[in-house]
Amino acid sequence: MYVCEEKSMDELLIKALKNTFNMKKEDAIGLAKTVEKIFDGNKEVEDMSIDKYARALFYELLNEKLLKLRREEYKEQGKNMRKYYWSFNKPKIEKEASKKQKKELYAIYHEIPEKVWAQRLSAQ
Repeated sequence: MYVCEEKSMDELLIKALKNTFNMKKEDAIGLAKTVEKIFDGNKEVEDMSIDKYARALFYELLNEKLLKLRREEYKEQGKNMRKYYWSFNKPKIEKEASKKQKKELYAIYHEIPEKVWAQRLSAQ
């Protein structure tokens, strides 16, 4: 079983987003704030209560298993109906938050200014 030191969900989500999507910390913070605003402190949020842009984001997070989607079936006026509920996948978020961010293999080349590359090419 995985044991994680006690951290708030927002800290874990920020780290999980940063590691999963190889994001800058500022971007992960912004995304985490957006997701938490949608949840508004609730454990679940009904799918019909979110807009299409949030839903697209949630499906992206679902693909990475950071969110879960639960379906509830019921009858209303003789018709079979369904409701969907989003929730955090806390074990997966904790797992991703604890990973070390992978360094890009050739990241050093991105640090070399274009001017240097141009000089090198013209010298050949």
